[in-house]
Amino acid sequence: MKIVFATGNPGKLREAAEILGEGFELVTPAQVGITEEIPENGTTLRANSLQKAKYIWERTHLNCFADDTGLEVDILGGAPGVETARYAGEDKNPSANIKKLLSEMARREKEAAMARTNGVTTSKATRNARFRTSVTLILDGEYHFFDGLMEGRIALSPYGNGGFGYDPVFIPEGYDVTAAQLSEEEKNAISHRGKALRAMAEFLKK
Repeated sequence: MKIVFATGNPGKLREAAEILGEGFELVTPAQVGITEEIPENGTTLRANSLQKAKYIWERTHLNCFADDTGLEVDILGGAPGVETARYAGEDKNPSANIKKLLSEMARREKEAAMARTNGVTTSKATRNARFRTSVTLILDGEYHFFDGLMEGRIALSPYGNGGFGYDPVFIPEGYDVTAAQLSEEEKNAISHRGKALRAMAEFLKK
């Protein structure tokens, strides 16, 4: 089955291809003539994934899917959330996003420590975090939704050269290394996007 994946990220494309396996030919929007940036201005992950998938479907009428992922950090009150990809700016620079994330967390931790020193009771917000992925599949004009979740915590500094995005600072639950230090096979087995894509793959293979 030929299916358009609404991404230009080679890491995400490779991950999806490995999870879907044989029988699926993944193509990018650029390969079907969509070279402009696809809008994603929804207020939720599902709204963004739906918006991107509809954009492709309405222009090509090809089976397609899109995903949107958010990182939720407890000490930041759930931020960056829907702003995950552009946390440090519209250019979506991964290094800048990570730098801002660690800076904001350090600031919040310092504020909490100072408050406790002054006898003020603070929330028990921690470095715990989670990735959420929402996938929208449009198959023959019908919409289908799949979700995935990966719990973990944020490291004090980046480690590892693999993966993409926030992987160098995200330590999955049950591990003592970051997602960027895992092999692709290990990461795909536990990742938020992997879980959502496997659910979609099972649906498609039925």
